[in-house]
Amino acid sequence: MTRKRLLAAAAVVAALGAGGVAAQNYNMPPSFGTANLRFNFQPDPFVVNVTAGGNIPAERIGGAGCVGSIAQAPDVRLNYQAGGGLPLYIAAQSRFDVTLVVNLPNGQWVCNDDFIGTNPGMIFNQPMSGQYDIWVGHYDRGRGVPTQLIISEMPPR
Repeated sequence: MTRKRLLAAAAVVAALGAGGVAAQNYNMPPSFGTANLRFNFQPDPFVVNVTAGGNIPAERIGGAGCVGSIAQAPDVRLNYQAGGGLPLYIAAQSRFDVTLVVNLPNGQWVCNDDFIGTNPGMIFNQPMSGQYDIWVGHYDRGRGVPTQLIISEMPPR
């Protein structure tokens, strides 16, 4: 990954952390399960098959990059124990144009679209330990599309 792309990704994560009020409910059980991962986890990447999309406009979160439609409940909950100086990479991969919305352990919201091609991704160089609630969005409101959620400590280079 180029230095320019790393800086852009870091700026996206930093700038979008101050999102506004959201209709998403991170207290609801996640639709596609909970992953309990500790730094140096195996297998890496950890992949969860999800159906991206929903009926709620991600724009309601209030940050640039919060686009597409998402469900009310999180798609996946990640309980992560950081350590070892490793980054955390959260991404989605699909044949369709999908987006990512994440509620961080400190309550901040971050969003991304089109990190690599039309696939979203986020790199946390100094990840927090705690609960990450993750939604994968899609532009066609109400239509679910098959998607892989990817969690890794090896960001793309």
